[in-house]
Parts: sequence; structure tokens; C-alpha cells
Amino acid sequence: MHTDKSKVLLFGSGGVGTIAALNLEVGGHAEVTAVLRSNFKAVKERGFEIASCDHGTLKGWRPSEVINYVPKASEKQFDYLVCTTKNQPDCPPSLTELIAPAVKPGHTVIVLIQNGLNIEKPMFEAFPNNIVLSGVSMIGSHETEPGVIEHDDNDRVLIGPFHNPNLSAKDEEAAARDFVRIYSAGGKTDCELQLDVNFARWRKLVYNACLNSICALTGLDTGRIRLADGAIDGLVKPAMEEIRAAAKAVGVELPPDVCDFMIEIDPLNMYLPPSMLGDMRKGNFTEFENIVGEPLRVGTALGVPMPTLQVLYHLLQAIQWRTKEVRGLVTIPPKGDFVAK
Repeated sequence: MHTDKSKVLLFGSGGVGTIAALNLEVGGHAEVTAVLRSNFKAVKERGFEIASCDHGTLKGWRPSEVINYVPKASEKQFDYLVCTTKNQPDCPPSLTELIAPAVKPGHTVIVLIQNGLNIEKPMFEAFPNNIVLSGVSMIGSHETEPGVIEHDDNDRVLIGPFHNPNLSAKDEEAAARDFVRIYSAGGKTDCELQLDVNFARWRKLVYNACLNSICALTGLDTGRIRLADGAIDGLVKPAMEEIRAAAKAVGVELPPDVCDFMIEIDPLNMYLPPSMLGDMRKGNFTEFENIVGEPLRVGTALGVPMPTLQVLYHLLQAIQWRTKEVRGLVTIPPKGDFVAK
């Protein structure tokens, strides 16, 4: 019988993170402290305004506490640290640096509800004695303006342990089971234990590395990309088959119908913009390194031909550089006067 509430620190309360906080609080087994950044002022003053397909309409909702800094583990101890920020290792500071003050060695369980491959490796290096869990989320939720959340596609999340050779697999699995318990206690979400973390992550890459990135590069949502001449057969499906081949090379067998399933996962006439397209439209950085770069590096290292993914990766890399220039993070030589010869 569990009586005490788990103390949860949420890092990243945008579209995905706010619904995660809501699920944890509604279940009654967790107290969530949310670290807010760009939306702190709006939420502090008036709370979140949420239109959710799972929870209905909420105005002025807040988790147990909202703060605008990362608390020190010496001042407040958290059982779980849930990260739902975008994962952009090419844009410092790193996530490990940002969350480090709140991590109590050997105690805090780090939950990465984030996209991509090999995201656990920096965590294992920075926090070798802490359990790290994988969260694979299939949700449609966006922050349309600070503190305003539009949640239009049901929250489905798969939780499982990233296995750290330093730690007990039994303890890691127990932590994953406990997090599933507290996350799904409210009955408003579909949260399941998925012990085969690699399968879950490679399967989602079929959507993320391919459909997500191609929507971002073309400016087309998930409905329009299916209507556009040649986009599915010439771009999306070849990229998806490359991901399937790379997954197979590491021992992950994805079913043959996974590509069609991911293309059709959203009803065509919902015209949903995937996360990377949303980032592009806002002029934000994208998660291209972990969701396109990592599977590309893994596959090509094992001899898998991935020509479509390679082109997508370098296009996304160039666009990321452009965003860095706009934000003053790279400097270029000044434009010189043209002198005719």
C-alpha cells in the first residue's frame, strides 16, 4: 500500500510536460514541482489554460509548485526528475549540466520523456549511480502561447529502463513499474511498461526521423504531406525503410507494416504539424541530432546504406546553423565590397 506521494521535479513544462504534470497530479500519487522558463511569468500569474482531449478544459491550473530555477538536491529531495524538454545536444548548455543541481546521487530517478536514440549515454556518464528511464511519448500537445496548452491527440507513453551496467536490472525495472503506477493512476492516460526500450525507440524513429523531419523541411503537416505529389513514395517511405534496415542491423526487428502504420497514425484531415515542423515555424532549434543524426550514425557504422536520411540530416544541419546565426551564436566574416576585376 503506497501512501506517501512521490516528489517529482518536472523540467520542461511545454505541451508534453504540462500534460505529464497534469497526469501525475490527477493520479494523487505525486507532487509535481515544475521548472518553468519562458512561460514562468504567465503561469505564475494566471496558471495554465489547458484544452485537453483527455482532461477537458482547465483554466488557472497549476501543479503543486512552479519555480523558475533548478533546485539543489541538498535543499529539496526529489524521487523522480522528469525531463520533457527538447533534446538538442548541439546547442549548449547540455541537459546534464542543467539538471545536475537537483540530482541526488543514487536516489533521484531520471525519466527522459524525450525523442531520439542514445539519449541515455550522457546521463550514464554524468550520473553513474542513478536509474535512468526511457519515456516514449505519442501525444499531440502544443503550447500555443505562454501558459496555453492545446492537447488534441491522446497521451500515450511507454516507460522502460535504460539498462546501466553499473546498476541492478531488477531495481531499474522496479523504478519503471513504480513510475507507470503513479503516472497512470488518474485513469486519463495510456501509460504502459515497455521493457524493450530499444524496440520502442527505433519504432518511434520510423515516425520521427522520417515523417517529422520531412514535414519540417517541406513545411507540410501530416495530412498535406500525404496529399503532396511524390512526397510519401519518393521521400517518406524510402527514409522509413532505411530506419527499419538500421534497426535490423542492431537486432531490432520492426514489422513490415510499421511504415504504413506511422504514415497513417494521424487522421489525414487533422492536418497535424509534427513537433519539428512546429519548431521550424517558431524559429526554434530542432532535435535533428538525436532523431536523425544518431540512427544515421548507427546504421552507416554497420554498413547500412542510408542515402535519404543522409540528405535529410545535412539539410537539417544547415537549417540549424541558420537558426544559430539568427540568434547570434555563430559569427561570419563581414560582407566585403565587390571589386570588379
